[in-house]
Amino acid sequence: MLFWLRQQRPMTRFKSACFTLYRRQLAWLCLLVVGLLPRILSARTFSQQFERIKQVAPREQLYRLLYAMPKGGDIHQHFNLANLAESWFLLATDPKVTRNNVFYTRARPRDCPNLTALTPRFTTIQKSAYDALPPCQKDEYVALSALTAEERALFISGLKLDRDEEGRQEFFDAIGARIGDMGRDPNLAGAALVDNMRRFAAEGLRYMEVFVVGPRFIDIYGQPVPIERGVQILRERLVSPDAVATGLTVRFLATVVRHHPDAEIEIERAYDLVSKHRDLFVGVNLAGREEDGRGHALRFIDVFRRMRTRYSAIPLSLHAGESEAPGTQVRDTLLLGANRIGHGANLLSDTGTLLLMRGNRYLIETSLLSNQLLKYVPDIKVHPFPEFLRIGIPICLNTDDRGAWDSNMTDEFFAAVTNFNLSWEEIVTIGRNSLNHSFAEPPVRERLLKEYDAALKRFELQFIGDDWSEKLRHVSVIKSGYARRKLGITD
Repeated sequence: MLFWLRQQRPMTRFKSACFTLYRRQLAWLCLLVVGLLPRILSARTFSQQFERIKQVAPREQLYRLLYAMPKGGDIHQHFNLANLAESWFLLATDPKVTRNNVFYTRARPRDCPNLTALTPRFTTIQKSAYDALPPCQKDEYVALSALTAEERALFISGLKLDRDEEGRQEFFDAIGARIGDMGRDPNLAGAALVDNMRRFAAEGLRYMEVFVVGPRFIDIYGQPVPIERGVQILRERLVSPDAVATGLTVRFLATVVRHHPDAEIEIERAYDLVSKHRDLFVGVNLAGREEDGRGHALRFIDVFRRMRTRYSAIPLSLHAGESEAPGTQVRDTLLLGANRIGHGANLLSDTGTLLLMRGNRYLIETSLLSNQLLKYVPDIKVHPFPEFLRIGIPICLNTDDRGAWDSNMTDEFFAAVTNFNLSWEEIVTIGRNSLNHSFAEPPVRERLLKEYDAALKRFELQFIGDDWSEKLRHVSVIKSGYARRKLGITD
């Protein structure tokens, strides 16, 4: 009997060791489950959490949540008109930025000859242009740094549509002239671009595609900077430490103003530019007022077909359907070879093209605030955006000319959520669309999508619990002027 018991000890020790190992494995399994459980739950329930937040959150809290929310890309953004008015003034009066250039604005109009009355008040020029003016016109202009407080406020206001009576005429006929030579100075324009990157990155944006005409920079003497040098200036600015620190990826679209008489020649130059600098310029864009009959889409069908015989795989993002009147501009623009449609506000009037775009690869770049402020739709509430989204047309949100609207990307999402009751799944789809349909190089696009998805998971985990409201208190928000004036976000 004693011999038998002795024989059992190794077996007992073996069983004991196995049980201990089993308990340890079970413990590790429990820890793993506990660690993953919040992620599993958040993936399943953040949609319900977002619906709850929409129901109970005051407008200021919802705005704060959407500001903190990760966003994909802004792929419809005009270079100079995207920069905030206050930034233009601060940068244009900073000698470290302007490097001995001085900017003057037409602050004090007089009855001078040469029809200067046709020049909008607060048109801005650099020193070389000021020095060439006759004495009477010189007296109209004041250095930005010498403006009175009242004139400074009017100058900044003049770069925005911040009054209800302002609209399309003010935007197209005045604001561009008021930016004037500030947007042509490479140092100032580059600093404004990086300032914009920093502000968008604070909202959780990851990518921007910016429309650039040219680039048509001038030097301090008013002489044109060669295009190749302009491209190099942009490239150098984007790898500077302050630009890299934003974490934002930027690419450009070579842009042509459609109603200019030499637009066909400019399209050829745009293709050539993209072909030479595909690491920085990723596509071609056609912009400008469609209601100006000189820029109708079918005017350009021959030149785009000719370009496709010379160049491979250069995508097109073309403005179309930015009109309150019914029409077939979107269809005509697809005939030009467009991959993406800018605005498409009147697409509902062309049912055949509407059906074509359902479930297809063509994306609509929507800008809710732009279409409302320029009165292409009478009210955001009747914008066709939710129809496009919910019948299966790929769509994303963009800021367009956010400097003129005094807005940001959060305003676009806030307008969409509050007017159209967006679900969390729809918000994520919009963000992913902006990256999936970007013209960035495939490896860059894949990286941006992974980063976006990872940021969404962190965001969901942060605000999944009942303490979401308390956590929002720690979110730092820079409210736009539009949010304060139009959305009532003042807290």
